Amino acid sequence: MTPFSFGRLGSLWRRLSRLDRVALVVALLYSLVWLLRASGRQLPLGGLVGFLFFLAAGYLLVRLLGLPRSRLLWSLRNRLITAYVFIAVVPVLLLLAMAGLSAYLIYSQLGAYLAYDDLQRQVERLASTADVLAAALSSEGARGGGPSASSPTVAQVMAAASAEMPGLQMELNRGDAILQTHGGPNRDRFAGLVQQAGKVQLRATVARQTPSGRLVVSVFLPVTPEFLNTLAPELGPVRLVLTHQADSEEHEGPVFILGKHRFVPSGQISARRTLPSPANWLDYRIEGISKLEAIALDPDGAPQGTNPLFLPFSARPSHLNRRLFSSLGELQGLIPVFLLATGAVFLILEVAALITGIVLTRTITRAVADLYRATQNVQAGDFTHRIRIQRKDQLGVLAESFDSMTSSISTLIEEQRQRQRLENEISIAREVQAQLFPQALPSLPGIQLQAICRPARVVSGDYYDFLRLGPTRLGMAIADISGKGISAALLMASLQAALRSQVLLDGHAPESTAELVARLNRHLFLNTSQDRYATFFYAVYDAVTRTLRYTNAGHPPPLYIVGEQVTRLEEGGMVIGLFDDCTYEQGTLQVQPGSLFVAYSDGLVEPENVYGEEFGARRLLEVVLHHRKAVPQVLAETLVAAAEEWAGSPEQADDMTLIVARLG
Repeated sequence: MTPFSFGRLGSLWRRLSRLDRVALVVALLYSLVWLLRASGRQLPLGGLVGFLFFLAAGYLLVRLLGLPRSRLLWSLRNRLITAYVFIAVVPVLLLLAMAGLSAYLIYSQLGAYLAYDDLQRQVERLASTADVLAAALSSEGARGGGPSASSPTVAQVMAAASAEMPGLQMELNRGDAILQTHGGPNRDRFAGLVQQAGKVQLRATVARQTPSGRLVVSVFLPVTPEFLNTLAPELGPVRLVLTHQADSEEHEGPVFILGKHRFVPSGQISARRTLPSPANWLDYRIEGISKLEAIALDPDGAPQGTNPLFLPFSARPSHLNRRLFSSLGELQGLIPVFLLATGAVFLILEVAALITGIVLTRTITRAVADLYRATQNVQAGDFTHRIRIQRKDQLGVLAESFDSMTSSISTLIEEQRQRQRLENEISIAREVQAQLFPQALPSLPGIQLQAICRPARVVSGDYYDFLRLGPTRLGMAIADISGKGISAALLMASLQAALRSQVLLDGHAPESTAELVARLNRHLFLNTSQDRYATFFYAVYDAVTRTLRYTNAGHPPPLYIVGEQVTRLEEGGMVIGLFDDCTYEQGTLQVQPGSLFVAYSDGLVEPENVYGEEFGARRLLEVVLHHRKAVPQVLAETLVAAAEEWAGSPEQADDMTLIVARLG
């Protein structure tokens, strides 16, 4: 075997499930056990492996049948046809089979009953004859004469009975042994079948007490082919199978086990009868069997138990119907015709229903096929394909909806392209905005900085900046533009450009932070609409003099913390951009060594939990005080994480911007 084939086998083995692998392993083990058995060796667990093999073979058979099923049932038409077969055809076939089997069993039992009933009538007639003979002989004994089988009365009774039962015979004072074992409570009457020396008789024995002693009268009728010819004329060929108890367990041929005893066939008696020709194509041959019991007698006439006798027969339903409907007289032939006509009507209705179902299935599958072809055209890019609507049903409405959908797909694709182009532009805007933020934090002696800005959308309306004003001076700005998205980002860019032009490019930056904020206010007022504004905070820190000058234009007050003492930087004025002529004030702080400065936007304190409670400035302050000794980077990340954990949601309602500085 080449390495390529080994690779294919390995790939096939990896695709198998665990049950598939177990079943194959069991099959291989059974093959090994079979080979060992063929060589004359026996394994102690061979039976268990054989049982597991049959389970594995059944599982593998189901798996193999499932392989073509997926292809066969891929088509909706095949699925519906298969469903109709299981829903309509299979139940009808099962019902027809059940009806045929039921009719066969009923006719079989009817034939067995007719044979048994005729035989019982013969036994009762024989018993009546024995009673008449016993009464006649008892009367003769009472008149002083002894009972004699040759008396005129007995001869007359026997002649009359023999006319109806040819071959009838009588015995006197024999058969008392049968009465002792099978003669009933008084041991004076027996009627039934007896088997002796390979022959079967219908026997009736009656005992009477007479003045001269006990009188036993036995009459019997040998079961011969001629007798069987008179039995149940509605039946066809009839035969009687005789059995006897098996002497040992070793026996060739059929063995009948009844109770604790084993019986084997010992001969048969066949009647010379033929099965009549069928009356119609439904007049099929019925095979049945009736079981009888015979008293087994030894050569001396002593009972030796009972032997089963079997009466197999053949019959035609038409002949059995004559006996079954004999009470209807001349109308008896109409009942089977009526039943057959009713069955034919039901079958025609079922066929019509099946044809109707197939026609409806074709309409459904044709509509689905049209839809499938239309989807293939759409997949190939042909949006002009339309489905021809033939019916105003639900499938027609579905086809109409599909046509309407395909007519608007081109518009949707164009909108998708425009949306994608807009997303690309927004992505570019995000990259541009990222360049507006400081790319590196400035390094000044006596100050540690960290800043974070997390936009709620692709671009942010928040703004922070660090402006180096000299070797020891640093400007810090933070702003929150009204609104969100692209408009806020554009206004943020305008504010950043105006601030940097005032501080860095002009060369004559005002010393007062209040004057700088006033200029920015006028710039936004003149260059934006009336409903646009921004909260703004600007501060300048001098590391030599350790002074912090600031102006707060409507921004959430930053925190200045020395130890556990907190100062909120609120000096300033209103937001910038709403009014032209606004006055702002400048606040000044003398910075203590190791003090902490924290500035933030409202997006950091406005997140709400599931109960609608805001994170709030108070909780923010608690977190700051708890981690006030941490470095700015750790403190900033801790504050943002605390706000997000409070909200419990990955989505932000507003931009989060934060500046943390360790001063002195």
